[in-house]
Amino acid sequence: QVQLVESGGGLVQAGGSLRLSCAASGRTFSSYAMGWFRQAPAKEREFVAAIARNGASTHYENSVKGRFTISRDNAKNTVYLQMNSLKPEDTAVYYCAAEYGMFVHTQKEKYDYWGQGTQVTVSS
Repeated sequence: QVQLVESGGGLVQAGGSLRLSCAASGRTFSSYAMGWFRQAPAKEREFVAAIARNGASTHYENSVKGRFTISRDNAKNTVYLQMNSLKPEDTAVYYCAAEYGMFVHTQKEKYDYWGQGTQVTVSS
C-alpha cells in the first residue's frame, strides 16, 4: 500500500512558476514509477509527465515539454513537478500516481495508487 500526498498548488499569473511535490509513504517508493496527471473541469484526467523508478527516463505530454520538469528523490520518497511558463490552459487539479514496476506508462489505467490532488490556477 502506498499513500500519496500532493502539495504546492496555488494561484499564479500566466508566465509564472510553481513546484508541486508528492510525498509517498512506505519503504518501497523506489519500486514505483511515478506520474503526474491533471484534470480540468468537465474534462478527462490527462497525462502530464512520468518518471521511471530510478529516474533514468522521463516522459512528457507534448503541451508541457520544455516547460515542465519531473524529478524524484528516492531518499525522501518524493516526486516533484517543476512548472515554468505557466499558461491559463494549465489550470487543473494535479494528481500524482504510482505504478509498481520498471516501465513508465502514460495511461492512467496503469497506475495503482493516486493522491487526492492539488489545485493549480493560472490567471491571464
